[in-house]
Amino acid sequence: MTEEHHSLVRVDATGTVHPVDLDASKRLRARQGVFQLLPSPDHLVVMRHVGNEAPRDEAPRDAGAGAALRLAGQITGPGALCDVVSLIGQAGWRGELVVIDGAASRSLFFEPGNAVAARSSVEGDRIGEVLYRYGALSREQVDATLAAAAPDARFGEVAVKLGFVSRERLYQLLSAQAEEIAYRVLLAGEGMFYFLAGFDEEQLARRQNLPVHALLLEAVRRMDEMRYFRERIPSDQHVPARVPDRGAPPPELRAVYDAVDGQRSVADVARALGQGEFEATRALFQLAQSGRIVVRAPGPTGAAAGIALFNEAIASIHAAVDAAQRGDEVRWQLAAFVAGAGIYDALFRGAGPAADGTFDPVRLVENAALIVGPEPAEATLSQRLYEYVSFAMFVAEPCLRLSPEGVPLSKRSDNQPPLSRRVAELVGPLASK
Repeated sequence: MTEEHHSLVRVDATGTVHPVDLDASKRLRARQGVFQLLPSPDHLVVMRHVGNEAPRDEAPRDAGAGAALRLAGQITGPGALCDVVSLIGQAGWRGELVVIDGAASRSLFFEPGNAVAARSSVEGDRIGEVLYRYGALSREQVDATLAAAAPDARFGEVAVKLGFVSRERLYQLLSAQAEEIAYRVLLAGEGMFYFLAGFDEEQLARRQNLPVHALLLEAVRRMDEMRYFRERIPSDQHVPARVPDRGAPPPELRAVYDAVDGQRSVADVARALGQGEFEATRALFQLAQSGRIVVRAPGPTGAAAGIALFNEAIASIHAAVDAAQRGDEVRWQLAAFVAGAGIYDALFRGAGPAADGTFDPVRLVENAALIVGPEPAEATLSQRLYEYVSFAMFVAEPCLRLSPEGVPLSKRSDNQPPLSRRVAELVGPLASK
């Protein structure tokens, strides 16, 4: 069953509902009781809980039904909820906006003109994770706080009592937590949303005061800028490194520049500075634009991860030379390189290459362990695969400059950007091994 067709139920000719898969069965079991079938278009079914038993005629119509549903819909792309929140703010509604995507559920609570609280079931949105991301707690301190917390104790209060964080810093990051959840709600790209009229004050763990207009402006700015940033900084796991002899950065970027050491990822830089990912990414992007830093792909974890990077790089090279109708020539030169280098015959035995130039990761690791032993196997693989793909790029580049007809590819309308930079970014972590 495809991902797009799970949680299915079937309604038979008698009107009886049958869960088709385990997910649907699990979700229906969690909603035992009596539901009222509400009017809806033919392609939708909307039901509302009215209690655990069928209501008697004299019972109130909405007994046990919970908050009234005022708005609902399917999220079709990032930013789609901005219009919904704008309507909520302009109408001055009081209620809870719930966004559900799979098992993840986030809520924003509104009073006229303001979002007053945020709630999330997502592990990464919890205050312990926020304190860690902002550098207020180490991972060991997060674990120690969790171990010391009683079931009814708040994480932040326990961290303060243990002396891990000041109350002032906790207060600041509780606000940051609410804002992060709010932006994730506003920028959700898929799932379903529901706006429920009203809420109980007991649902609010802590009150905030986030003006709707300001939230919308900041969410739109983040969406536009982050899309732009991702062209140079694809993720928070990429690693910025300084470029020598490019001069001192502007004063406002000095702290970020000083935190760049070629080892820290974007997330690590943000943690060292006590900033959020968005603020750190924006500063690093400015440094990259000015040529003071370069951003490298994250280093592979384990031999298999390194081989995955190598396979992606070598497949890109083969695809390019095949498109230029020079693939046989490059393969012949690579075979000669393998035969002349000695170790590659043993390293590649039974592992490939496949038609697209890639190799079997399991067999490569086994061969490397047999040649040099388990401990140095990863380093040996990284070195040899880096040399192999570097040679492949070296012999491919002349083939990519001219078409089979002798026309410079740079003049052709279907010319693609040189892949040397993409290959260098992919296999750069192998060189560092």
